[in-house]
Amino acid sequence: MSRRIKLVEQDQLLKKIAKLESMCDQLQSEMRYLDQLLVEVGFEEGLKTLKAAAIELIDKKKNPET
Repeated sequence: MSRRIKLVEQDQLLKKIAKLESMCDQLQSEMRYLDQLLVEVGFEEGLKTLKAAAIELIDKKKNPET
């Protein structure tokens, strides 16, 4: 493989990495914001509490007698 092709591939990989890092940053910001909103509406620990409540509801739906 020529040096020029390797440089092009490396450049493409660096661009993909930058795009993924940007997406990750955006998702982390959205998760922090959602967590904050959940705390404000009464989920004491935000996403953690919401997840636990959802699991509990699913369990009750699967096993209504317990």
